[in-house]
Amino acid sequence: MITTDFVPGSPCMLDLGTPDVPAAAAFYGAVLGWDYESMGEGEEMEGGMFRKDDKIVAGLGKLTEEGARSAWMIYYCVADADATTQAVERAGGTVRVAPMDIDEWGRMAQYSDPLGGQFAVWQPGTSKGVDLVDQPGSLSWTELYTPDAAAAKQFYGEVLGWQFSDMELPGGGGTYALITPVGQPEERMHGGIVELPAEDLTLTNGRPYWHPVFDVTDCDVAVAQVTKNGGRVQMGPDDAEGVGRLAVCLDPADADFVVLKPTRTA
Repeated sequence: MITTDFVPGSPCMLDLGTPDVPAAAAFYGAVLGWDYESMGEGEEMEGGMFRKDDKIVAGLGKLTEEGARSAWMIYYCVADADATTQAVERAGGTVRVAPMDIDEWGRMAQYSDPLGGQFAVWQPGTSKGVDLVDQPGSLSWTELYTPDAAAAKQFYGEVLGWQFSDMELPGGGGTYALITPVGQPEERMHGGIVELPAEDLTLTNGRPYWHPVFDVTDCDVAVAQVTKNGGRVQMGPDDAEGVGRLAVCLDPADADFVVLKPTRTA
């Protein structure tokens, strides 16, 4: 599970790059019950924060990179963004955004893994990350789709120190690699890696990609809001034994995410 103590290697924040900030704000407000707080002035709404119950759950910004697709960027907590950047380069990754300070809040950097999967890191300053996780309307899991799970495990293990444990997917669907931050017990698992053929990774023309999983109180209701508000459903809703009821969705700009009503134990 994800918690807000944000140990090194755990997901601590996320933001969405989109071509239409007002449309994205309205969409996620309808689907996840989020409120949008603009950090700019005027009518352009170039960026801001999403809140749930007055707690920050994600960021939102205008997509400005030429040729980039709309997507969620997941940030992982690190003690030293500069040292992580060196580790990325040693392991064969690419630095997309060099380490930079975001006022007094923290220090961030963005990368691509050797096959092109994009991710980011956050070195906390006054801000450790989002305020709410693992509750309805917030991040509860992160997931990587990649054509080479073994290469991904080697890279992220070297860069972020992750530990992995493999489980077989039902129906001969392959292996799912569960991710735990270094030195943490298995109950601190925060994500997984799924190997898929490159031809199935149509959103990125065969490259790996990360996406967030959001906790919801009712998966079917969330899916109905997705389609009602201009999004699409790639898969589901389906029941996954021991996990919950989930669906893989796209927002109106084709940014992918998962909604999950988890199976909660007493």
